Amino acid sequence: MTAVDERAELGTQVWAALGTVRDPELDQPVTELGFVTSAEVDGSCVRVRLRLPTYFCAPNFAYLMVADAHDAVRAIPGVSEVDVQLADHFAAEEINGGVAEGAGFAGAFPAQATGELTELRRTFQRKAHLACLERACRKLIESGWRVDELAHVQLGDLPDSPERASLVRRRDELGMPTDDTSHLFTDDDGNPVEPETVAGRLRFAKAVRVSVDGNAAFCRGLLRTRYPEVDEEPREERS
Repeated sequence: MTAVDERAELGTQVWAALGTVRDPELDQPVTELGFVTSAEVDGSCVRVRLRLPTYFCAPNFAYLMVADAHDAVRAIPGVSEVDVQLADHFAAEEINGGVAEGAGFAGAFPAQATGELTELRRTFQRKAHLACLERACRKLIESGWRVDELAHVQLGDLPDSPERASLVRRRDELGMPTDDTSHLFTDDDGNPVEPETVAGRLRFAKAVRVSVDGNAAFCRGLLRTRYPEVDEEPREERS
């Protein structure tokens, strides 16, 4: 394999790694949202540039995405150096410096932060799970299941689909059971819930899903407004 081929292959791996990084609030990959402006490969060094829909996007969300992008790319075999920079953000200097130094959110914002972002991430993982649960249930209802039957549905009853894959991935992130015999509706410990609570839980999950989808559409619009010279599809630079 030539040096050019190796660079192209590493560029493909970098883009795939960045595709695993999700906006914590919107639960969508930063690559699909258009938040990655470039991903450049120079030997074993990778330079990534990110942007967000507004100058005042929440710094805790921004920090998570920059840190996750750094960690995802750094984990690629053969990558020796990673430089991830967030541009056009009021806290870019603190975020970029904190991630580069491995200081954590509290280290990046010592005067404001009271701790790390573990619980914030967990909160949005739970919301992502609820949104995925509602999407999976809609598929079941469209195929003939009644709402009052959903209390007895197990993961193995879900057909192979993107909705099922996403739901299983979110459950795994939360430490919930993912085997085929696991109930679709459970509490946070993975225990089946009472059948009479399913309808209410499904309504709440729908509200969360509508909120997540609405926020994602809103942010896409803000990004296009802020960067009208850039296509909605992100640019991929590998040389």
